[in-house]
Amino acid sequence: MTITHTEIYRFSIPMEPFTIATGTLSHAQNVFIRVHTDAGFYGVGECSAFPMIVGETQDTCLIMAREFARLWKGKDALDIEARLGELHSFTAGNTTIKSAFDNALFDIAAKNAGLPLYQFLGGEKRVVESDITIGIAGHHTMALKALDFKASGANILKVKLGKNVVEDVERIKQIREAVGPGMKIRIDANQGWTFNEAVFALQSIAQYDIEFCEQPMRTWYDDRLPELMQQSPVKIMADESVYNHHDARKQINAGACHYINIKMAKSGGIYEAKKIHDVAASYGIPCMMGGMLESRIALSAKLHFVYASPNIRFYDMDTCKLGHLVDPCVGGAIYDGYHLTIDNAPGIGADADEAFLTDCERFTI
Repeated sequence: MTITHTEIYRFSIPMEPFTIATGTLSHAQNVFIRVHTDAGFYGVGECSAFPMIVGETQDTCLIMAREFARLWKGKDALDIEARLGELHSFTAGNTTIKSAFDNALFDIAAKNAGLPLYQFLGGEKRVVESDITIGIAGHHTMALKALDFKASGANILKVKLGKNVVEDVERIKQIREAVGPGMKIRIDANQGWTFNEAVFALQSIAQYDIEFCEQPMRTWYDDRLPELMQQSPVKIMADESVYNHHDARKQINAGACHYINIKMAKSGGIYEAKKIHDVAASYGIPCMMGGMLESRIALSAKLHFVYASPNIRFYDMDTCKLGHLVDPCVGGAIYDGYHLTIDNAPGIGADADEAFLTDCERFTI
């Protein structure tokens, strides 16, 4: 099956300002692609650039997307390993935009097989309940937000920290007192703490029944994670410390994490995400499905992957609930409260709304 051309869209989604330890965004800086084939159908892919984390911007993604599209033109869409190998040989990194191209290939392959992607990957449906994220603000504001989420039916909170360690402890104290003992609380420092700050924070907030802490320190302190693991009463989840399955192996062998957060924007898509999942599973290290600020298009691909990945035990799949002011997706995954479901349409089962695409900058290669 030959790739004939690729459409690339600047897929900017307006949203309420969202703050984490590394910055604030007012738009989801996404890119959407359609990889067309001579079989008469195309595959879709979407990625969400988060420059403060992955180092890619929407503009760099758009530039690389055009290069990738040129590499693939006239090539076999069903040879996924070869096509992704060409991208990796062409450029190191750039995992965010690579994930969109990866997803498009898996969409094509599943559509060609006449199967929803999760069945193509050998999975089956199961209950998936996402957490909901509270961005960094004053502790009183965050506590009120937690109460709002509790009233809306949320059972799991993910709280962003990492700005000021003393205030971070107060934020968690206020949130736990506001919501009571019933809700799960997990935290994400987004690399915001030093080693000493991480020790202080984790020892101080453990009394508030914290499920785990994501990425407490910058990745250049990875060598100190085993020491932090010994001093922390809160379990540690590796996020930015694990981009690929080699990172996963090294972190696990070093005794540096209890859990791993898998994100398409880090792994480069489903192909490498599966390898991370399998390495972690072989060591008994559960994983979480995370994300950046994707729409329901990429969310749908992630849900299919979750269905096919039994070692994914935690679900941070609230990207579309984090203040997106427009839903540019048709079909695809839907929320029932904080639970996610999807129908059995072939492939990913999601696409972009043509009306939304009308106003998007487009490139055709």
